[in-house]
Amino acid sequence: MPQLIPTPWLALLIFSWTIFTAIVLPKVLKHSFPDNPTLPSKQNLSKNKWDWSWH
Repeated sequence: MPQLIPTPWLALLIFSWTIFTAIVLPKVLKHSFPDNPTLPSKQNLSKNKWDWSWH
């Protein structure tokens, strides 16, 4: 069964992961989003109670 011989598959696996970690991964990690979300401050929250006038 040629599928069980690890020689070509192991080399291909190691080579592909080396390319991925050396070239692709740093490019992906350098990506930044143009507008980072900011958390709303707690002081801006309204303290008014909602009035359910229709009940």
